[in-house]
Amino acid sequence: MNPDEQSGKENTGTLVCFALDEEAGAFRKTAVRIPDVSILVTGVGRHNAEASLRRFLEKNLPRLVLTCGFAGGLNPALVLGDVVFMTGHSALEDRLSNTDAHLVHFFTASRIATTAAEKKKLREETSADVVEMESGAILAVCRERHIPCAMVRVVSDTAGEDLPLDFNALAKPDMSLDYGKLLWTVAKSPSKIGALMRLHKNTRFAAERLAAVLEEFTFP
Repeated sequence: MNPDEQSGKENTGTLVCFALDEEAGAFRKTAVRIPDVSILVTGVGRHNAEASLRRFLEKNLPRLVLTCGFAGGLNPALVLGDVVFMTGHSALEDRLSNTDAHLVHFFTASRIATTAAEKKKLREETSADVVEMESGAILAVCRERHIPCAMVRVVSDTAGEDLPLDFNALAKPDMSLDYGKLLWTVAKSPSKIGALMRLHKNTRFAAERLAAVLEEFTFP
């Protein structure tokens, strides 16, 4: 980015991107105590992530960007609540290595990996440790703008775990969850309620684990 492009933009310190409010919620509670940290909820998927970040960068100039949220485990060694990261920036790698986060290989997919069989296939094809849906797009924009960026995510479902529903089939065209379809699907299969409640509990725990690492990383 040249000086003309930077002029007039507000320096916003660290920008922390999440796809969903549910991913951001736990960190929001602590971020109010941390100077120079902004949160951006982008929406699900590469297109939404890229578009949201580009809009933000029209008026703001972050010092660094973190792309955060949930990730599906592909490596069987990873357990619920493990916080993982990847970055091509040596200084960020050093800082993140001093937190309770593990350096792993990410794969950015175009759909949610909902079954253990699908995760196993992705692991075999990509050798990745985790899968998510936004970080690749955010990292590409940051590279284009020469902004340091790191992927920092938390395992919300493990490699051997099936999700209770096919959330791809419950998405709207903009990739947000269609709650009408969700309620109709649950009404037809009430046996799924218990598994959905466990998933909610697990994702809340995962969000809290991620928030703790992000606070450790971003607090001066």
